[in-house]
Amino acid sequence: MSTQQIIAESVCTAESANIAGRLERIPVSSWHVKARLIVGVATFFDAFDMLAIATAVPVLAKLWHLTHPEIGLLISSGFIGQIAGAFLFGWLADRIGRVRALQYSILIFSLMAVGCALSTSYGMLMAFRVIQGIGIGGEVPIAASYINELTRAHKRGKFVLLYEMVFSIGVLCAGFIGAWVVPSFGWQTIFLIGAAPAVVAVFMRRVLPESPRWLATKGQYALADKIVSDIEAYTLRAGLKLAPAKQIPTVAAPVARIGELLGPGYLRRTLTVWVLWFCAYFVAYGSITWLPTIYTSTFKLDLHTALMLSAINSFVSFPMNFVLAFIIDRLGRRRWFAIGFTLGALPLLAIGLMPELSHMTVIVLAALSYMFTGPNCSAAYLYTPELYPTRLRALGASSATVWLRIASSIGPFVVGMIITHGDYRSVFLMFGVVALFGALIIGRFGVETSERVLEELSR
Repeated sequence: MSTQQIIAESVCTAESANIAGRLERIPVSSWHVKARLIVGVATFFDAFDMLAIATAVPVLAKLWHLTHPEIGLLISSGFIGQIAGAFLFGWLADRIGRVRALQYSILIFSLMAVGCALSTSYGMLMAFRVIQGIGIGGEVPIAASYINELTRAHKRGKFVLLYEMVFSIGVLCAGFIGAWVVPSFGWQTIFLIGAAPAVVAVFMRRVLPESPRWLATKGQYALADKIVSDIEAYTLRAGLKLAPAKQIPTVAAPVARIGELLGPGYLRRTLTVWVLWFCAYFVAYGSITWLPTIYTSTFKLDLHTALMLSAINSFVSFPMNFVLAFIIDRLGRRRWFAIGFTLGALPLLAIGLMPELSHMTVIVLAALSYMFTGPNCSAAYLYTPELYPTRLRALGASSATVWLRIASSIGPFVVGMIITHGDYRSVFLMFGVVALFGALIIGRFGVETSERVLEELSR
């Protein structure tokens, strides 16, 4: 029987309408871990491809005789496409489904990675980075929405953040792998590695079910019921227990409109989370993409050493991401962001305000800052989908990541301009002030979502 026939013959019984209530009673099992792993592979390479340019830039700067503003523009170019991709795929995911939209986005950024590797000029590489950005911009927010929708409220933060760690691992691997392959095999290699997830995209729809919550909002109760029944059966076969289902009926909802994000019901949430995304990525991405170049141009370190030292930042944030996964449900999302931004700002302000420091002191302080600002980026993917109803979730999460792209495109370019007309300390001072602003806004206006059912949060 085709999907269309299933939908046509569906009957909205009390059980089939209570999709959310049934999902909320299902404990985490190997079924969830499998879904998290499959989506995680794509998210890993999304992060890998996003940061690949940072490891290639020191070589390209010498090869193509690039100025600091040109380097900043090259780093920023991918985010132009990511802004378009975030809107496009957020809109698609709320209309055609999470899994199909994921598949298309992965294919785009994987194939364009090959194009980047084949580039023979500054303009050609920039063009491929823009197109690649369309896929990169769509994948992660949709994936985060999908993983959130499969998970019950209890310890959702732990489950989602353990999944989001693959993004940090991708950033970490891009740094360390780049430090090894770029000097040894050429800058093209780092992009060719980033093309690997195309294989995952081909088989994704065969191995991942559509989000039952999304299906229910589209009135596809029979198909949603079948998927949830399969998960329930798997849970019982695994020897786990199912509690009685709470009544959280899901009804078919109208198509979401982007104007709703700024409507009376969601304006405060939307503006607050947009500030969160802008501040988190302006600081984290802006600093980490420029560190290798700062180390080589300001402190005169060789390329291999500069890349390895820059990769340390990603390494130190990894254990903090792991710790955060186990404490954020108890600590709360809002409180963490206020703490993370504040503790991340202090080392940056120290670099900016203290007299001339040795390169080792700068390296240590920059790593200490990223240990707290880096996890903010992962936690934003947990927090944002929780703020919106299912019919609006992918669009809300994707539109928020537009501010990630804006911040990440502005940040490197602004750093290039500041270094051209000033020194590196002014750069770190700027990042510290932006981080403090993020702490103030989220601490004051953020909505706490920890341990709350998604459907209850959106009422």
